Amino acid sequence: MSEETKSLNFIEHIIEEDLANGLAKDKLRFRFPPEPNGYLHIGHTKAIGISFGLGLKYNAPVNLRFDDTNPAKEEQEYVDAIKKDVAWLGYQWENELYSSDYFQQLYDWAVQLIKDGKAYVDSQSSEAMAEQKGTPTQPGVDGPYRNRSVEENLDLFERMKNGEFNEGEHILRAKIDMQHPNMLMRDPIMYRILKKHHHRTGNDWCIYPMYDWTHGESDYIEQISHSLCSLEFKPHRELYDWFKEQVYDYAKETYPMQPKQREFARLNLSYTIMSKRKLLKLVEEKVVSGWDDPRMPTISGLRRRGYTPNSIRQFIEKVGVAKRENVIDVALLEFCVREDLNKTAPRVMAVLDPLKVVITNYPDDKEEWLEAENNPEDDSAGFRKVPFSKEIYIEKEDFKEEAGSKFFRLKLGGEVRLKNAYIIKAERVVKDAEGNITEVHCTYDTDTSKKVKGTLHWVSIKHAVKAEVREYDRLFMDEAPDSHEGKDFMEFLNPNSLNIINAFVEPSLTEAKVGEQFQFQRLGYFNVDDDSKSDALVFNKTVGLRDSWAKQAPKQNQNQPQKQTNNRPAIEQIKSFGKKYDRLPDDARAKAKAEILELAKDVSYEDVEPLFNTSKKKSGTRIITMITLGVLLKNGLEKNEAINEFINTALEDKNKLLVEEAQQLA
Repeated sequence: MSEETKSLNFIEHIIEEDLANGLAKDKLRFRFPPEPNGYLHIGHTKAIGISFGLGLKYNAPVNLRFDDTNPAKEEQEYVDAIKKDVAWLGYQWENELYSSDYFQQLYDWAVQLIKDGKAYVDSQSSEAMAEQKGTPTQPGVDGPYRNRSVEENLDLFERMKNGEFNEGEHILRAKIDMQHPNMLMRDPIMYRILKKHHHRTGNDWCIYPMYDWTHGESDYIEQISHSLCSLEFKPHRELYDWFKEQVYDYAKETYPMQPKQREFARLNLSYTIMSKRKLLKLVEEKVVSGWDDPRMPTISGLRRRGYTPNSIRQFIEKVGVAKRENVIDVALLEFCVREDLNKTAPRVMAVLDPLKVVITNYPDDKEEWLEAENNPEDDSAGFRKVPFSKEIYIEKEDFKEEAGSKFFRLKLGGEVRLKNAYIIKAERVVKDAEGNITEVHCTYDTDTSKKVKGTLHWVSIKHAVKAEVREYDRLFMDEAPDSHEGKDFMEFLNPNSLNIINAFVEPSLTEAKVGEQFQFQRLGYFNVDDDSKSDALVFNKTVGLRDSWAKQAPKQNQNQPQKQTNNRPAIEQIKSFGKKYDRLPDDARAKAKAEILELAKDVSYEDVEPLFNTSKKKSGTRIITMITLGVLLKNGLEKNEAINEFINTALEDKNKLLVEEAQQLA
């Protein structure tokens, strides 16, 4: 078996087998068929990626078809949002189609089924129908209207169509087998009366086809070769095939190819709700500001939060195509957007929790415009000028009056480097009546060649621009908020999912446009929100530089034995990941990295430096060392000759994972 064949996913294997068995390549057709009853979410991106990805791979058309058969829940707003989302992800559809395009054809075929004794009008109540349908272990029984004459069924069905009956009075059912082991085959409903306005057909119809009847026949009309759907539709495949085979006898001259349904595991994401019904509840109860709230897992919410199309496509590629359901750690999605933005987002300086610093030996009326690199990952990004003056803001957490050897930031008597500027030394503090530090008085040194361990970001007070920063966190505090029996998923809402901050940013950001993305140095990635104006900047936090949820493991069952606390030094725990780190699957590696990032907070530079000389063969250890080093640098450690050499050597390595980690620190 060739390497190329091995790398195919199971759907591609099916397609390759069909091509080998005589299916012409130009007959390949795919589709993405959303129901326009809500906004698309991250779970849909897998289905989108699979269908459009196959279209690209095989140079085959992909239709965007809206399965719009329920006017009670569907709206044009959702159609427009879906089209915008698919286009934003970078996919182009061949045809924009609607199941409502086929209402007349579906009706005509239903009439033909009635004439052939394969469909009938049932007039039972929904409760009576449910009772006579049986259970998974108990066969159903024939209803009292199952053997109506063809003439009566045709008359009733036409009168249903003409609006002569109220909703719920009659339905049309397929006549299959009430004792069938698959309950979906026990005379499924094909049509129900719905006197609702349809967003495309208006009030033309009083009856609407059910999903199982519409979906497969729409595939058939469009001559879709491979109908791909998620695993919950696997039990429906038998019904899909039954309907398809009946209709084939009526239309094989016009539509010679019968589509093939195949199922893949849907995308389940930790700390996330994937039900459109439950997402709608969040919107309707104003838990969020709308479908595009940046905390929502909708594509529009992710876009507004600052996620990029490329990061989402990379995420889908890493998740892969599987046959079994599993839950993907949301940390993998966050990793993908960090990786993408690291390459493209300009670096700027912003202070979210300001502490005033006065540089006492800097002239009162002096100001300088210093050169700052826009993005070390992009040589073409160039440089910008940032202003410097006597008074600046730094983050409050970047100063302590007294601190230990692992604190690489500013402390009394200690020195740090200001990013793109000078070295300062803290001399004394000014406090208010409650003892809170309000100012730090420092002196500066123009000798920037001195070796110091810490580097801080800052903003000149004189030139600082006020901005609103919206820090978003995960909307739910539980890994699986809708999986707890007897509990409402709303019970697991994170009360701190939004934190609004009045921050200060460097003046270059006054020119920032809505949607533009930046790395606030040492803080994370942010983008300009839709609410932003030139005189009132608003930034959304996309993701932090590190995973702050790494150690928030799910609570243990009280009946289970508690795990013993691991008392090994943090660096030894980190080293234990080295042997197999680069051979782990993507989602397992994301979890391992999250744990390393948390452990690294308790590691000193003296712990890490001996690992710089690790053999090139031990790539896993070098990678985990690079990750740990990144945490120290983020916390203010100054680069030295040994660090630069370690990073530069890694950049020339053949191991892709090592190079990627090194690029983030270069």
